[in-house]
Amino acid sequence: MPDHRRVITGFSNPTVKALRALREKKHRKAAGKFLAEGLRLLTDARECGHVPETLVLASTRDPHPLLAELEASVEAAGGEVIETSPDILSKITGKDNPQAVAGVFAEFDTSLASLDRSGADIWLVAQALRDPGNLGTMLRTGDAIGAGGLILIDDCADPFSVEAVRASMGAVFTQKIARAEWPEFEAWLRTGPGQLVAASLRDAQPFRGAPYAAPCFVMVGNESRGLPEEYELACDLRVTMPMKGRADSLNAAVAAAVLGYEVLAALDTASA
Repeated sequence: MPDHRRVITGFSNPTVKALRALREKKHRKAAGKFLAEGLRLLTDARECGHVPETLVLASTRDPHPLLAELEASVEAAGGEVIETSPDILSKITGKDNPQAVAGVFAEFDTSLASLDRSGADIWLVAQALRDPGNLGTMLRTGDAIGAGGLILIDDCADPFSVEAVRASMGAVFTQKIARAEWPEFEAWLRTGPGQLVAASLRDAQPFRGAPYAAPCFVMVGNESRGLPEEYELACDLRVTMPMKGRADSLNAAVAAAVLGYEVLAALDTASA
């Protein structure tokens, strides 16, 4: 074992307690850090320019060249490498069968001012999204459609929770994330170009063939309540998606994906 690694063998070690605490929102907010786990996810992060401040390795892991590269990157950046048992790693991540590696990252700037709306033709917007799995899925969808990022409006789930990061499959590192209250977002949006689009039944037109324009901000609402009427009325375009079965609505993250791909196809056709 290389001398530069710190070995932790006790569950009551203060570092273990501090890392485990990052599973709770209040501790993440206080520390300004979050947890991510898995070699693939951490490799994606490194390739996007995000290197963990702390790397935690399971003592029973198998050698892997990507893991060696990740460890070297952490050391070069002045970070810390910790080796511990799978049981302690399980306590840190909250998973019964943890992956062999986890990392601690500094949270990103989530202000609207950090966004460059001209950097992408599509952006996703979620209002009061409560499920971290849906949030992570929207980040993953944004990555797939080439969106610039995800803007979280009002009281949304924490994008840096272990569950959301896991569900994003690494997209938390490829997508810009911003958080704001509705008045702040609406004021920011109207200071520059941007078409706000939402799935709606209120004076809506079919989502196929609708006049989408870049940069297009695709907005979905809360999983159970949808968007407030005020927010829908503020949209530049309201579209409806056909529901041919008994269900009267789609899952919020699924709706964002369906609408996002339709916008992508329309914008690609317009630019061809």
